[in-house]
Amino acid sequence: MINSAVLVLNRNYQPVHVTSVKRALSLLYLGVAKAIDTQYRLYEFEDWAALSTASHDCVHTIDRPIRVPRVVVLSAYEYLPRGRVRFSRLNIYARDHDTCQYCTRRLPRSELNLDHVVPRSQGGKTSWENVVCSCVPCNLRKGGRTPEQAGMKLLKVPVRPRWTPLFRGAARRVTYREWLPFLNLADASYWNVELLDD
Repeated sequence: MINSAVLVLNRNYQPVHVTSVKRALSLLYLGVAKAIDTQYRLYEFEDWAALSTASHDCVHTIDRPIRVPRVVVLSAYEYLPRGRVRFSRLNIYARDHDTCQYCTRRLPRSELNLDHVVPRSQGGKTSWENVVCSCVPCNLRKGGRTPEQAGMKLLKVPVRPRWTPLFRGAARRVTYREWLPFLNLADASYWNVELLDD
């Protein structure tokens, strides 16, 4: 529970990050952030800790259980960080919903790999617009050919995803009902290794 996800908003109620419950409670305790409930009421730490935990997830401390906040609002931070979606293996899997872009099967990531739509041997680049998620059998069937040359069809044309704050720090594709008023529909994935064109 302590490592589950909490959405962090700037003081303009724009999402800037996803953090752990442990970090969110620290921000509340230090007065840097306030918890927000489903009625959009703001709570400082003591007020939040005094709320009933009967029907909610909670963290148990030495003297009391504390309700887990799912959204916190930073008190002073108003900027929305500029950034870009990292071009990486897991972000490609997230963009393509862990689905082979040729046979349309959704598979565990351990059974997926990446495919260059236009093969590198034919001048294809390693980029958002040319790399897709593929299962091993489809990748082998396609080989060093374009989908047209192999008689295969792409599920959708690959594109660079729009940046969203959830790409910056969410390690899992988890959202909570309480997040929905503050989010655009987006997948959440992050990997530290950026793919480069050799």
